[in-house]
Amino acid sequence: MRPYLNAAIKLEPFLLLFSPNLRCKASGFSNYSREPFKFRSFRFLAGTVIPRRHILQRCRAMGTSSPEAQVHVHIKEKIELTEIEQKIFDRLLNTLRHFNLQTELRVAGGWVRDKLLGKECYDIDIAIDNMLGSEFVDKVREYLLSIGEQAQGLGIIARNPDQSKHLETARMRLFDLWIDFVNLRCEDYSDNSRIPTMKFGTAEEDAYRRDLTINSLVEDLTGRGIEDLKSGKIVTPLSPKATFLDDPLRVVRAIRFGARFGFILDEELKTAAAYDEVKDALSTKVSKERIGTEIDLMISGNQPVKAMTYIADLTLFSVVFGLPPKVEPPVLEGSSKLCVAYLDAAWDLIQLIGSSSFTDEQRRLALYAALFLPFRSVMYMEKGKKSPVVNFIFKDSLKRKASDSETVMKIHKSSEKFLNLIPLLISQEDSQPAEADWAPDLIDAPFSSKLRVSAGILLREIKDFWRVALLIASMIYPTNADSTQDLLDKKFELDKRRELFKTVEKAITELGLENIWDVKPLVNGKDIMSVLQLKSGGPMVREWQQKLLAWQLAHPSGTAEECLDWMKETHSNKRAKLVTE
Repeated sequence: MRPYLNAAIKLEPFLLLFSPNLRCKASGFSNYSREPFKFRSFRFLAGTVIPRRHILQRCRAMGTSSPEAQVHVHIKEKIELTEIEQKIFDRLLNTLRHFNLQTELRVAGGWVRDKLLGKECYDIDIAIDNMLGSEFVDKVREYLLSIGEQAQGLGIIARNPDQSKHLETARMRLFDLWIDFVNLRCEDYSDNSRIPTMKFGTAEEDAYRRDLTINSLVEDLTGRGIEDLKSGKIVTPLSPKATFLDDPLRVVRAIRFGARFGFILDEELKTAAAYDEVKDALSTKVSKERIGTEIDLMISGNQPVKAMTYIADLTLFSVVFGLPPKVEPPVLEGSSKLCVAYLDAAWDLIQLIGSSSFTDEQRRLALYAALFLPFRSVMYMEKGKKSPVVNFIFKDSLKRKASDSETVMKIHKSSEKFLNLIPLLISQEDSQPAEADWAPDLIDAPFSSKLRVSAGILLREIKDFWRVALLIASMIYPTNADSTQDLLDKKFELDKRRELFKTVEKAITELGLENIWDVKPLVNGKDIMSVLQLKSGGPMVREWQQKLLAWQLAHPSGTAEECLDWMKETHSNKRAKLVTE
């Protein structure tokens, strides 16, 4: 077979081991050979023969061709190191020399894949042939101390077989990049247990235990990693069902990589992903934190809609975004398709409005808010109280941080309030606003001032996520009983919704409300208590704080003295009215 790469990385004696498909030209090894070369007592395997026992497994792993259009991917003929990567590898090489270790180190996983694709990679996986990752990290730490450098971020991610985490991983930071260290592994399964017994393995055995062929490019010992990378295929090294049952999270990872790179999911892989046995294992054998991390990477990535479409099409939506047993109102069958439709609309609308209008964090939470929009009014009972289902998804199904859940629920709530404001903000008529329980009649003022008060109070609640709330509101405006199906049939008419967003955004800006949440109150609590002749705070102080905020919003040029005078007059009039009554 014709060698593909003209050169590999020159890392003496650090090993980047490639398959027989790849030519090595490192430090004089310019000719392809099946014989191992000796180099400073470390073996460089320029060629490998795959044992016949893997032929049948490989045939099963290849699956069938997808009916989707073929993908052709350009990959680099030479891996080039950055200056930081060179420094990292130098430290690892020097550790070997310092302790005279007869150890082979292999760069594995996504770093090799991304380098071949010409993409930056900010974490590196190192596979070790004859010691645990934690043992080698200790050696690296000792070496760094000997040259006056301090190891950073040392840690061990322990095995947790019950959650399909079969391998201990050691971590450290070198030059601000995370490096993971693991030993080459193979697994033995007993007849009565799905949890394997781990032991040191060969590079070949390790490659076949990895999740995808494109992620097993240590030496491409599966014989098809480069082939699948070039043709844009997501394929497992062994049969997909066995691979997924080994670690069910691989189902989600396969989806993430397929979406991220625009690759095609193998048909046999898709069939295996939808098996009830695999879905049950994903639900019960994988920690929610691991699933939540993968989902967050998808939502934050370059193809969130494609990723969620895969999850819905493979009937994994209810597994990943699990709901509590009893919810009110009941969630309709097929809600996953609606969730993805809202996500799709939000993604496209963000592009139409302009990505620069949103920070990365705002975009991420906007997409979550759109994805869970059909659940915004669905509740469940928690400790005797009604709680939003969206909170359950973040807290229990994905184990994400509380602030994500709080922000998304606040976006939903604020978008509902925006629906009342939108007709007033886009109207040129001086009409009175509709009744709204979230905008109490705090002060007597003209309609234009009341509109500024209502919009200002809303923006102070949602702060710099107000454009996200407006985005969601723009997608579902106007509200009526048949709007959901109507929106889907018309594919949201996104051009019109962009114009709506821009019109309301302009109106809010012209009201001078940009960054209104940063404006400090003119009157503090101490001054309020002085006017009210109170010795401590309480409900009355909080009530007056709201009234004074409303006055300040209605009088953007007002001073603290004018605000206090208004308070004194209003309070005096109220007391006088009580006396007459």
